[in-house]
Amino acid sequence: MNNKKLRKMVLIAMLGSIATILMQFNFPLPALPAFLKFDFGEVPAVIAIMTMGPVAGITVELIKNILHWFLTGSPTGVPVGEIANFATGLLFILPIYFVFNAFKNKKGLVSGFVAGTVTMAIGMSLLNYFVFLPMYTYFLNMPPVTGDALYTMIVLGILPFNLVKGIIVAVISILLYGRMNKWINQQQVELQ
Repeated sequence: MNNKKLRKMVLIAMLGSIATILMQFNFPLPALPAFLKFDFGEVPAVIAIMTMGPVAGITVELIKNILHWFLTGSPTGVPVGEIANFATGLLFILPIYFVFNAFKNKKGLVSGFVAGTVTMAIGMSLLNYFVFLPMYTYFLNMPPVTGDALYTMIVLGILPFNLVKGIIVAVISILLYGRMNKWINQQQVELQ
């Protein structure tokens, strides 16, 4: 195995582990449903896509969610929350990669975060409406949330939560990008 490939694998594993640790420190946001927990686990995935591309970011998201499931388990017995978090991560990081890769500057990064935040917020609203909330209620053997209650949960809970999450992660990642720009550019050159 060549040195670049090994270095890339080690870096992905390290970022996945850091993302897992960051995911453990989750907390609810005020005025939003308590079952929605905010964490900073997307930041290492953003670093991965900026340095090594989309496959690395997806792998970091996958490592994070598999390790989180093994460490904490799931109240449903099925990793519905981890699957939802994985989908959230992909909807967030992939637009960032494609927009940032097109411009490769701070303006492109900011535009990527806007695209990622909007994609994540709308995508997770739809996925929660059609897939994840019905899965939770099914596996928890609860009556399904329907009608106005479901609509309210999506519009007043999940949509604003994902918008706030995207904004917070974007601000932190942009600040990190400013501090890590030289290292990120060096990693891109060395790992290509």
